Amino acid sequence: MTHSHDESAPSGPAPAASGGRPAAGGADSSDSADSSGSAAPVTSPDPVGAVVSGVSGQVSNEVLEEDGGLHRSLTSRHMQMIAIGGAIGTGLFVASGATVSTAGPGGALVAYAAIGLMVLLLMQSLGEMTAHMPVAGSFQTYATRFVSPSFGFAMGWNYWFNWAITVAAELVAAGIVMRYWLPGVPSWIWAALFLTLLTTLNALSARAFGEGEFWLSAIKVATVIVFLVAGLAMIAGIIGGRSPGFSNWVVDDAPFHGGMLAIVSVFMVAGFSFQGTELVGVAAGEARNPRRDVPRAIHTVFWRIMIFYIGAITVVGFLIAFNDSRLLHTETEDVAYSPFTLVFERAGIGVAAAVMNAVILTAVLSAGNSGLYASTRMLHSMALQGQAPAWFSYVNRHGVPVRALGATALVGAAGFLTAVVGQNTAYVWLVNVSALCGFIVWLGIAACHFRFRRAYVLQGNDPADLPYQAPWFPLGPILAFALCTLVVLGQNYEAVFKGQLVAVLSSYIGLPVFGAIWLGHRLVTGSHMVRLEEADVSGAVVGERR
Repeated sequence: MTHSHDESAPSGPAPAASGGRPAAGGADSSDSADSSGSAAPVTSPDPVGAVVSGVSGQVSNEVLEEDGGLHRSLTSRHMQMIAIGGAIGTGLFVASGATVSTAGPGGALVAYAAIGLMVLLLMQSLGEMTAHMPVAGSFQTYATRFVSPSFGFAMGWNYWFNWAITVAAELVAAGIVMRYWLPGVPSWIWAALFLTLLTTLNALSARAFGEGEFWLSAIKVATVIVFLVAGLAMIAGIIGGRSPGFSNWVVDDAPFHGGMLAIVSVFMVAGFSFQGTELVGVAAGEARNPRRDVPRAIHTVFWRIMIFYIGAITVVGFLIAFNDSRLLHTETEDVAYSPFTLVFERAGIGVAAAVMNAVILTAVLSAGNSGLYASTRMLHSMALQGQAPAWFSYVNRHGVPVRALGATALVGAAGFLTAVVGQNTAYVWLVNVSALCGFIVWLGIAACHFRFRRAYVLQGNDPADLPYQAPWFPLGPILAFALCTLVVLGQNYEAVFKGQLVAVLSSYIGLPVFGAIWLGHRLVTGSHMVRLEEADVSGAVVGERR
């Protein structure tokens, strides 16, 4: 591959974090995207101070790979389950019933299929960039290199905050779930216990995180498979009494209850259900063989997830009428009304509620485990690139960014305390701020891929040389961007139409917050859009291990 880059070095060595590796570029590294001259390369006395060519303040792949300190210990099975587990959670186990109730079985299937297509296109875009450049910063690094340093800065901090607050949300949910068995124990005790457990697991090593996520996800996957098998047997009339046939698909105005607006409403819910699939991009920074395993995960995981979601909603549509009031329960504490619980009870499993409560607990812990991992790696990567304090770049001998992990755990604990110590309103607003972040990341992935491929070709490279080439370019990222924009704008369209300003602000506050961070960084650093001919499209060289 050919690269028409210059190489520049900062004015001095990067400051070292006490006791660990120094942060590339230092905390004061400039994020300006001004082009450098065509002078000969300058070798930095400190290799960690090296930056990519053409665009000042951006750190090279070699620095991120060699000086990041992370260990590549995640195997193919870890990558597969991380991607699957990121998309299977309470959105499927609890809230899927409400989607059938809102739009009918046909409307729910259409909405989930459309979102599934969008996620497929986004994951193909992410897969192309990640297989070529498998770094822990993933889309934050790509946004910095292919769009602008300020856009990457805003993407990284918003993503970190999103997952840190998600950890808090999962701690709240874990306390609620445990109430089912031990109602007399205060929820903060369970939250402290689970936070300690997850932090310890993440502090051991990336492989320990991967093993934990593998088994937590395996429980969720096994539950869905059992649900699908039992559901098909009930639809066929083998178990659970007489088969309802297609009766629930023609009751009242089924299968498309509520028309197009109802489908659009479910479209939003489905989008939240699939959030987390981008975790495979972050995990690629510690994968043993990312050029092989990332494309494999993208190919196989998408279809498995679609089968799980489409299959589960189809089973619910056949066995439970959309106007059944029990489907309206969408909160974690409503485990007795989960469509999974209702179907298992009909199949004759008497302890269905207790079983599903245990499964939902694993889903909650899986989300918290992934949240700690993703936010820790994002904060560490930003510290390496000078977009976060260099102190967070420290990595211990096990390859774990323990300072970034500790900071994330503290934010999660603070968020939980905000929810339980009389300030629930503040907690709700924190969650609302982070709610749109996942969609903003998806929009960013589509934009990054579009600009990456254009820069890659403009600089004389052949896309056929990429480890994984996303099909349908440029239509893929353009269509994904358009669909994701529809999801973002339609978050609370009813409140917009009715002029409910507080509800509108609550739903959309994440957008101005993201914009303020982006603009603020640009004003402070003076950074500009990265020119395609100067964008660093070099791949990361990873020693492949089987």
